[in-house]
Amino acid sequence: MIAKGCDELKGIAYYKEGEHIKDFLLIKSATRGTASNGKPFLTIILQDKTGEIDAKLWGSSPEDEREYVAGVIVLVEGDINHFRGRNQLKIRNIRLKAENEAIRKSDLVMAAPLSVSELEEKVTQYLFEIKNPVIQRLTRALLKKHQKDFFEYPAAMSIHHNFLSGLAFHVCCMLDMAREVVRMYPEIDSDLLYSGILLHDMGKLKELSGVTSTTYTLAGNLLGHISIMIDEIGETAKELGIEDREEVLLLQHMVLSHHENPEWGSPKPPMFKEAEILHMLDDMDAKINVMTRAIRKTRPGEFSERIFAMNNRTLYRPAFDAGDQ
Repeated sequence: MIAKGCDELKGIAYYKEGEHIKDFLLIKSATRGTASNGKPFLTIILQDKTGEIDAKLWGSSPEDEREYVAGVIVLVEGDINHFRGRNQLKIRNIRLKAENEAIRKSDLVMAAPLSVSELEEKVTQYLFEIKNPVIQRLTRALLKKHQKDFFEYPAAMSIHHNFLSGLAFHVCCMLDMAREVVRMYPEIDSDLLYSGILLHDMGKLKELSGVTSTTYTLAGNLLGHISIMIDEIGETAKELGIEDREEVLLLQHMVLSHHENPEWGSPKPPMFKEAEILHMLDDMDAKINVMTRAIRKTRPGEFSERIFAMNNRTLYRPAFDAGDQ
């Protein structure tokens, strides 16, 4: 349903080319560069609850480089321009937030539409529906081990579900879709499918650095979340004395193959039904999230910015208001 035009929405994601802004934003990352004239500049990724934007601070000083780092809140004034198919902010003025200014990081961090308690309730519900004792014990043990981080971490550094509680929200969306698939095709092993969904991205809790100013850890860069989780499933199964059970191997394969292709990080394609369904649900939910966020900040009757995760395509937002139908 298309409920609002972008003119009614506030936040960095909804500004358009030519508009002037002045607002508090959170620095997600800052990188030093050198312009063609030899002068330094900073590329700063700024964010609020609606999204993020690439910004340029031209002629930056060493003091700027020390002050404007990931995780700090700044008051920014500048102009929106368009560069290579995406919005960019040209900074005119920038300063650090003063101590007496009542703005917090939590006010500027994107978050899942469900609360942590709501996400915990949904996950617990699906966990109780897993009847196979080996799969139940293994899944429960891994969720208990990562309880706090699982419900707070983003699902990615960028691309999809890259917001507070994004991982758990991604998992819950997939679980709800899986329930409908199982209802339509009852021969599917729901225990394997639900557990595979719960575990498939859990390695990101070691691959990524945290909730805000998220970066890849050393293990994330060298191993990746798939390899990390394969090992963790094996280690936990050994602790539980179930390492020789076939269910463990099947779950490891589901994690290993959920990206499907080697170029996407999976050395093996899905080789049984539940593994293939896991891949399809993961891919669908990720793409729906990417498309939804792109369309939200696109005016009716216009095309979105180019979307890297969708083969650099643009998406059209229909001009009619679905809410009027």
